[in-house]
Amino acid sequence: MDYPGNLFVVAAPSGAGKSSLVKALMELDSRVSPSISHTTRAPRGQEVQGREYFFVSPDAFDEMVAGDAFVEWAHVHGQRYGTSKKVIEDRIAEGADVILEIDFQGALQIKKIFANAVLIFILPPSWEELRARLLRRGEDAVETIELRLSNAALEVAQAREFDFVIINELFERALFDLKAIVHAQRLKFSAQRRARPDTFKALNIC
Repeated sequence: MDYPGNLFVVAAPSGAGKSSLVKALMELDSRVSPSISHTTRAPRGQEVQGREYFFVSPDAFDEMVAGDAFVEWAHVHGQRYGTSKKVIEDRIAEGADVILEIDFQGALQIKKIFANAVLIFILPPSWEELRARLLRRGEDAVETIELRLSNAALEVAQAREFDFVIINELFERALFDLKAIVHAQRLKFSAQRRARPDTFKALNIC
Protein backbone atom coordinates (compact mmCIF):
# COMPACT_ATOMS: atom_id res chain seq x y z
CA MET A 1 0.00 0.00 0.00
CA ASP A 2 1.20 3.53 -0.77
CA TYR A 3 1.25 6.03 2.10
CA PRO A 4 1.61 9.82 1.92
CA GLY A 5 4.50 9.77 4.40
CA ASN A 6 7.99 8.36 3.98
CA LEU A 7 9.66 5.65 6.04
CA PHE A 8 13.44 5.93 6.51
CA VAL A 9 15.18 2.92 8.04
CA VAL A 10 18.71 3.47 9.38
CA ALA A 11 21.01 0.60 10.39
CA ALA A 12 24.63 0.48 11.53
CA PRO A 13 26.99 -1.47 13.76
CA SER A 14 27.20 -0.24 17.35
CA GLY A 15 29.48 2.78 17.59
CA ALA A 16 29.10 3.93 13.98
CA GLY A 17 27.17 7.02 15.08
CA LYS A 18 23.68 6.07 13.93
CA SER A 19 21.81 7.46 16.93
CA SER A 20 23.76 10.74 16.97
CA LEU A 21 23.11 11.30 13.27
CA VAL A 22 19.41 10.56 13.53
CA LYS A 23 19.05 12.82 16.58
CA ALA A 24 20.83 15.68 14.78
CA LEU A 25 18.67 15.19 11.69
CA MET A 26 15.46 15.45 13.72
CA GLU A 27 16.72 18.62 15.41
CA LEU A 28 17.24 20.18 11.97
CA ASP A 29 14.15 18.78 10.24
CA SER A 30 10.90 18.94 12.18
CA ARG A 31 9.12 16.87 9.54
CA VAL A 32 11.11 13.80 10.54
CA SER A 33 9.94 11.99 13.66
CA PRO A 34 11.19 8.80 15.32
CA SER A 35 9.67 5.36 15.43
CA ILE A 36 10.04 3.92 18.90
CA SER A 37 10.83 0.23 19.22
CA HIS A 38 10.13 -2.23 22.04
CA THR A 39 13.06 -3.95 23.74
CA THR A 40 13.72 -6.42 26.54
CA ARG A 41 16.98 -4.72 27.56
CA ALA A 42 17.24 -2.36 30.53
CA PRO A 43 17.43 1.42 30.02
CA ARG A 44 20.91 2.96 29.70
CA GLY A 45 22.05 6.28 31.10
CA GLN A 46 19.37 8.94 30.65
CA GLU A 47 17.05 6.82 28.48
CA VAL A 48 13.36 7.28 29.28
CA GLN A 49 10.49 4.83 28.82
CA GLY A 50 8.55 5.72 25.67
CA ARG A 51 11.19 8.15 24.39
CA GLU A 52 14.17 6.05 23.27
CA TYR A 53 12.38 2.68 23.58
CA PHE A 54 9.41 0.95 25.12
CA PHE A 55 11.17 -1.19 27.74
CA VAL A 56 9.19 -4.38 28.35
CA SER A 57 9.73 -7.66 30.17
CA PRO A 58 10.56 -10.84 28.24
CA ASP A 59 7.08 -12.19 29.03
CA ALA A 60 5.39 -9.06 27.68
CA PHE A 61 7.53 -9.26 24.56
CA ASP A 62 6.50 -12.89 24.10
CA GLU A 63 2.84 -11.86 24.25
CA MET A 64 3.36 -9.26 21.54
CA VAL A 65 5.14 -11.79 19.32
CA ALA A 66 2.30 -14.26 19.79
CA GLY A 67 -0.19 -11.53 18.91
CA ASP A 68 1.67 -10.68 15.68
CA ALA A 69 2.10 -7.11 16.89
CA PHE A 70 5.55 -6.59 15.39
CA VAL A 71 6.45 -5.84 11.80
CA GLU A 72 9.83 -7.26 12.74
CA TRP A 73 11.71 -8.40 15.79
CA ALA A 74 15.17 -9.81 16.32
CA HIS A 75 17.77 -10.94 18.84
CA VAL A 76 20.57 -8.38 19.09
CA HIS A 77 23.47 -8.70 21.54
CA GLY A 78 21.50 -11.09 23.73
CA GLN A 79 18.35 -8.92 23.89
CA ARG A 80 15.21 -8.67 21.75
CA TYR A 81 13.99 -5.63 19.81
CA GLY A 82 10.70 -5.24 17.95
CA THR A 83 8.87 -2.63 15.89
CA SER A 84 5.11 -2.21 16.01
CA LYS A 85 3.54 -2.37 12.55
CA LYS A 86 0.47 -0.40 13.61
CA VAL A 87 2.52 2.47 15.02
CA ILE A 88 4.39 2.88 11.73
CA GLU A 89 1.30 2.52 9.55
CA ASP A 90 -0.66 5.09 11.52
CA ARG A 91 2.14 7.64 11.33
CA ILE A 92 2.95 7.42 7.62
CA ALA A 93 -0.74 7.18 6.74
CA GLU A 94 -1.09 10.63 8.34
CA GLY A 95 1.68 11.92 6.06
CA ALA A 96 4.48 11.91 8.61
CA ASP A 97 8.07 11.15 7.66
CA VAL A 98 9.14 8.45 10.10
CA ILE A 99 12.73 7.43 10.77
CA LEU A 100 13.53 4.11 12.35
CA GLU A 101 16.84 3.04 13.90
CA ILE A 102 17.18 -0.71 13.70
CA ASP A 103 19.57 -3.62 13.06
CA PHE A 104 20.11 -4.86 9.51
CA GLN A 105 17.91 -7.93 10.01
CA GLY A 106 14.93 -5.79 10.91
CA ALA A 107 15.61 -3.33 8.11
CA LEU A 108 15.47 -6.06 5.48
CA GLN A 109 12.29 -7.48 6.99
CA ILE A 110 10.63 -4.06 6.98
CA LYS A 111 11.47 -3.59 3.31
CA LYS A 112 9.41 -6.69 2.50
CA ILE A 113 6.35 -5.17 4.20
CA PHE A 114 6.80 -1.48 3.35
CA ALA A 115 8.08 -1.56 -0.22
CA ASN A 116 8.64 2.22 -0.30
CA ALA A 117 10.86 2.21 2.79
CA VAL A 118 14.26 3.85 2.23
CA LEU A 119 17.10 1.80 3.73
CA ILE A 120 20.22 3.70 4.87
CA PHE A 121 23.37 2.03 6.26
CA ILE A 122 25.94 3.94 8.34
CA LEU A 123 29.54 2.69 8.13
CA PRO A 124 32.51 3.63 10.33
CA PRO A 125 35.65 4.83 8.51
CA SER A 126 37.72 1.93 9.93
CA TRP A 127 37.69 -0.89 12.49
CA GLU A 128 40.19 1.01 14.62
CA GLU A 129 37.91 4.04 14.81
CA LEU A 130 34.90 1.87 15.60
CA ARG A 131 36.71 0.25 18.52
CA ALA A 132 37.85 3.66 19.78
CA ARG A 133 34.31 5.03 19.68
CA LEU A 134 32.94 2.06 21.63
CA LEU A 135 35.64 2.52 24.27
CA ARG A 136 35.02 6.29 24.51
CA ARG A 137 31.31 5.68 25.00
CA GLY A 138 32.11 4.00 28.32
CA GLU A 139 28.80 2.14 28.54
CA ASP A 140 29.92 -1.45 28.03
CA ALA A 141 32.36 -3.91 29.54
CA VAL A 142 35.36 -4.96 27.47
CA GLU A 143 33.73 -8.35 26.79
CA THR A 144 30.62 -6.63 25.44
CA ILE A 145 32.69 -4.36 23.21
CA GLU A 146 34.45 -7.37 21.73
CA LEU A 147 31.08 -8.99 21.07
CA ARG A 148 29.85 -5.83 19.34
CA LEU A 149 32.96 -5.73 17.15
CA SER A 150 32.53 -9.37 16.24
CA ASN A 151 28.89 -8.75 15.31
CA ALA A 152 29.90 -5.64 13.34
CA ALA A 153 31.91 -7.77 10.91
CA LEU A 154 28.70 -9.57 9.96
CA GLU A 155 26.60 -6.41 9.96
CA VAL A 156 28.73 -4.30 7.60
CA ALA A 157 28.63 -7.08 5.01
CA GLN A 158 24.90 -6.37 4.64
CA ALA A 159 25.44 -2.78 3.49
CA ARG A 160 25.12 -3.91 -0.13
CA GLU A 161 21.43 -4.69 0.52
CA PHE A 162 20.65 -1.05 1.41
CA ASP A 163 19.56 1.82 -0.83
CA PHE A 164 22.13 4.30 0.52
CA VAL A 165 25.42 4.07 2.43
CA ILE A 166 26.94 6.87 4.52
CA ILE A 167 30.51 6.67 5.85
CA ASN A 168 30.57 8.52 9.16
CA GLU A 169 34.16 9.78 9.19
CA LEU A 170 33.36 13.45 9.71
CA PHE A 171 30.08 13.91 11.56
CA GLU A 172 29.07 17.14 9.80
CA ARG A 173 29.58 15.55 6.37
CA ALA A 174 27.67 12.43 7.35
CA LEU A 175 24.79 14.57 8.62
CA PHE A 176 24.76 16.52 5.34
CA ASP A 177 24.57 13.22 3.45
CA LEU A 178 21.68 12.01 5.61
CA LYS A 179 19.77 15.27 5.08
CA ALA A 180 20.37 15.00 1.33
CA ILE A 181 18.90 11.49 1.22
CA VAL A 182 15.76 12.56 3.08
CA HIS A 183 15.26 15.62 0.89
CA ALA A 184 15.85 13.69 -2.33
CA GLN A 185 13.35 11.03 -1.31
CA ARG A 186 10.67 13.66 -0.81
CA LEU A 187 11.25 14.89 -4.38
CA LYS A 188 11.03 11.50 -6.08
CA PHE A 189 8.08 11.17 -8.45
CA SER A 190 6.42 8.38 -6.48
CA ALA A 191 6.86 10.18 -3.15
CA GLN A 192 5.54 13.48 -4.50
CA ARG A 193 2.55 11.72 -6.03
CA ARG A 194 1.78 10.06 -2.71
CA ALA A 195 2.21 13.29 -0.75
CA ARG A 196 0.37 15.61 -3.20
CA PRO A 197 -2.30 13.49 -4.95
CA ASP A 198 -4.62 16.48 -5.52
CA THR A 199 -1.93 18.39 -7.38
CA PHE A 200 -1.13 15.43 -9.62
CA LYS A 201 -4.83 14.87 -10.30
CA ALA A 202 -5.37 18.53 -11.17
CA LEU A 203 -2.47 18.37 -13.62
CA ASN A 204 -3.77 15.12 -15.14
CA ILE A 205 -0.63 13.23 -14.20
CA CYS A 206 -1.18 9.54 -13.61
